[in-house]
Amino acid sequence: MKLVLDTNVLIAGFISHGTCNELIEHCAINHKVVLSQFILVEFREKLIHKFGFATLEAESAASLLESRFEIVMPLKLAEPICRDADDDQVIGTALAGSCECIVTGDKDLLDLHRIKQVHMISPSRFWAFEK
Repeated sequence: MKLVLDTNVLIAGFISHGTCNELIEHCAINHKVVLSQFILVEFREKLIHKFGFATLEAESAASLLESRFEIVMPLKLAEPICRDADDDQVIGTALAGSCECIVTGDKDLLDLHRIKQVHMISPSRFWAFEK
């Protein structure tokens, strides 16, 4: 399955052990993960500014993701879907990558449930969705 891991899932997977960490490892082995430069930049910036990572550590983490996952240019949406324009970039990434779902903890995205072929799934619900 092709899917997008949202920034918040990636960060949770990198800063702690638990559901998101296991999810990233599982998806890297069993699925095709799609990201965009937008997601990678947001990932780096939040690691540095919100979680106090050194720039070199954040760059190394982003480089690891970039080397393992498919990077696409987000599709520009005909009109905004979300209140937060950043969420539209995540949706555009999933549409550009022909993904089945976005795994996210973002309530605004989860409230959408589905956009075209893309389902919005929480990390804890991913295991049931995958089957």
